[in-house]
Amino acid sequence: KTQKKTEMDRMTGSKEKTGVELKGVKAINPGNKEEIPIWIADYVLLGYGTGAIMAVPAHDERDFEFAKMFDLPIREVINEKDNTLIDSSEFNGISSEEAKTKITEAVGGRMKTTYKLRDWGVSHQRYWGCPIPMIHCKKCGTVPVSEDQLPIELPEIDDYMPRDDGRSPLAKAEEWMIVGCPQCGEKAERETDTLDTFIDSSWYYLRYTDPHNDKEFASKDAQKAWMPVDFYSGGAEHTTMHLLYSRFFHKALFDIGLVADKEPYTRRMNRGLILGPDGNKMSKSKGNVISPDDVVEKLGADTVRTYLAFIGPYNEVGAYPWSPDGIVGIRRFLERVWRLQEKVSDEAVADETVEIILNKAIKKVSKDIEALKFNTAISQLMILLNALEKLANIDKVWYSAVLVLIAPFAPHMAEELWKAAGNTTSIHKESWVQYDPNRVEDKEMTLALQVNGKVRDEISCDAALAEDAIKKQALESEVVQKWIEEKEVQKIIYVPGKLVNIVV
Repeated sequence: KTQKKTEMDRMTGSKEKTGVELKGVKAINPGNKEEIPIWIADYVLLGYGTGAIMAVPAHDERDFEFAKMFDLPIREVINEKDNTLIDSSEFNGISSEEAKTKITEAVGGRMKTTYKLRDWGVSHQRYWGCPIPMIHCKKCGTVPVSEDQLPIELPEIDDYMPRDDGRSPLAKAEEWMIVGCPQCGEKAERETDTLDTFIDSSWYYLRYTDPHNDKEFASKDAQKAWMPVDFYSGGAEHTTMHLLYSRFFHKALFDIGLVADKEPYTRRMNRGLILGPDGNKMSKSKGNVISPDDVVEKLGADTVRTYLAFIGPYNEVGAYPWSPDGIVGIRRFLERVWRLQEKVSDEAVADETVEIILNKAIKKVSKDIEALKFNTAISQLMILLNALEKLANIDKVWYSAVLVLIAPFAPHMAEELWKAAGNTTSIHKESWVQYDPNRVEDKEMTLALQVNGKVRDEISCDAALAEDAIKKQALESEVVQKWIEEKEVQKIIYVPGKLVNIVV
């Protein structure tokens, strides 16, 4: 079966994995000297790594599928919340990036980078695209167009379909296609394929810096003002296509002295993928495509925009199924924000607890937007909304702050509410709200009380209380005393703001 599959089939094929265990043969994990079974599996590609590959089924999708199929143990060694190692002996607690180097050194290995680079097919049998500046001569072969003839412009044609013999649409423009050979002058033909559009998009960002310059693609001064690009956000398809090619172009331009920077981008981020409601990638063949226009018509553009920001962490690679219930929940959230205007009053009474929640929201939403953590920013706004709804009246200043905070996610609704509140300028020209550093800490906090790791009670105490005083208060809990009885207290662990664990 495997011999019949192409490499592409093995990379993009179904989730059914096949494999054969080498019975009686074991590998030794150099990190902990454990014996490990050896399998030959068809989803591992020949060009990957330097030989035998150590599977990590808890942290690799394809390894996980393989392990589940053959009932192999799945051991978690990375805490997904903070990306630190667990169940890894002396390497516990360090980041996975730092661990790569430390473990390699500990087992006497060496770091190796393997680059995967395939040939790039740059031609297309279509009209749209840059003409390839080559001429085919029966006598001289394929020769480049003279530089004084560049750039070659597309001829005007009426029919963009390929010729009956399968040749490119450009082959129909015979007056344009038939030319003299630049070397011998004999009758020859232009290349009728056009270049892949990635040829254009691999350097167009440079032209944006100086679009009206008719002497050069971009002046050095214009490039200095704009380059390198501060932030590049794209999907996985851009990792292997536009990003790779644009860096290739940029480095070539740098080598010949036409750009000042070795790299075109300072920072790059992959975005996640939205799946269909069935959990599969959206496609017409599966009938699971969600048309944003249809949802906008029913629930509004702000609802769709806010839901897309809330569906998952934008700053991490992931796949998130579209949830019809989830987007209706966002619609209800925005409707509740809309109804807040009914509570705005000059007679609002100050509420210290809500004021702290508001300042916390300003602080978190501000930081989360900068970090592209839109989902947690919206979660914080939901917490703020819950607190505001409990008030009989809301201060105008607080209400204005809420509208500014929600404007990036629901810009149309925020603008309408802003105008309804009596403002004459656009909310999108307002300065961003600032939080009061003295009003972001709770006066009181609730702590879980554990005995040997199991929650037995909870206490409320002053947030400014010292650790020793918190531990003392925890020990004095009547419920905790029942669980301790005559036992010896070995240690008391305090996790700030969260819990006290009494080990007996």
